[in-house]
Amino acid sequence: MAETATTWLTAEAYNRLKAELEHLTGPGRAEITERIEAARAEGDLKENGGYHAAREEQGKMEGRIVQLTELLRNAQVGEAPADDGVVESGMVVTAKVAGEQEIFLLGSREAAQDVDVEVLSERSPLGAAIVGKKAGDSVSYTAPNGKSIAVEIVEVKPFTG
Repeated sequence: MAETATTWLTAEAYNRLKAELEHLTGPGRAEITERIEAARAEGDLKENGGYHAAREEQGKMEGRIVQLTELLRNAQVGEAPADDGVVESGMVVTAKVAGEQEIFLLGSREAAQDVDVEVLSERSPLGAAIVGKKAGDSVSYTAPNGKSIAVEIVEVKPFTG
């Protein structure tokens, strides 16, 4: 079984995502069920565009419910990680990637929807390569195109919002 990564979330992000999940599993499901039933009542399902659109929307919504449930189940809520200089979820990383300096938050895009810094998943090739590293460490990772890319960690600090 694959190991599930913990995602760091602020209390605000956790509450926002939890409210979205509660809406989707309550009023959202009821609304889509009503739309499917109304479209089904129109007759022949083979040529019923409204029915097929509602079923497709239902599938997307159920996928989002699964995604949010898993994210919230594995969330670490509260304070930012310790300021110990170790790259982990919830840290802002300054790194030289292929010679270019980049600054990004390592974590979930869900957790940081309204931030002014790029968010990089710890499951991405670059994110996975730098987790556990410290400022001054160098590593390389294989990009999706097969090229090896050198990375030097310049600075690591907790995300403060």
